[in-house]
Amino acid sequence: MTQSWTDVVAIGTKLPEVEESTSYGTPALKVRGKTFTRMKEDGETLAVKVLDLEDKEALLQSEPDVLFTTPHYDGYAYVLVRLEVVERGLLEELLEDAWRCAAPKRVLAAYEGEE
Repeated sequence: MTQSWTDVVAIGTKLPEVEESTSYGTPALKVRGKTFTRMKEDGETLAVKVLDLEDKEALLQSEPDVLFTTPHYDGYAYVLVRLEVVERGLLEELLEDAWRCAAPKRVLAAYEGEE
């Protein structure tokens, strides 16, 4: 099922202190001013923060039809997500993990206390 920016916002804004914003002139989600995901200029691809380069490689190998990268992202802990093919469950997992990478420790601790 095709996902959209609206779906990304619906998932992301369930997490604490997430706000809609922009990054590089495209829609983005931020936690306390730190971007953890944004739409690419094509309107079909999502750039999502990941833990580190090892995590990036593991994700790229695990979901090659859904996740990819470009030379522009070499050396950066981000994966690109094809919204037209990503399953909602994977998108939710990617967004929560990205949020965890960007969220301040206090926000994260409060959230983990709620879970």
